[in-house]
Amino acid sequence: MIALSFFSLLWKAIYLAIFVTTLYALVEAVRTPAQAFPAMDKQTKGLWVGILGVGALLSLGAVFDFFSFFTILALIASLIFLLDVRPAVRGIGRRGDGPYGPW
Repeated sequence: MIALSFFSLLWKAIYLAIFVTTLYALVEAVRTPAQAFPAMDKQTKGLWVGILGVGALLSLGAVFDFFSFFTILALIASLIFLLDVRPAVRGIGRRGDGPYGPW
């Protein structure tokens, strides 16, 4: 009985970590300028925000014991965004302040 509750809490912690990761990826996608995505030959901003928004909802549902099977899809989408798309589009649309600030 104790082991069952331990593993239940462990899975909830994993689902919560996936939700936080997906939510962070969603916020980063919203903050990125729309022109940065096609400039770096990536999918559009609307598509990424939609995919990550659905992923955030699915992973939030997994925290409350719904849609737990689809949480792996949310994790895959957020990791693709964070590890491939975000580094490519990070520098587009920002000012070139230089190494010491905006002088």
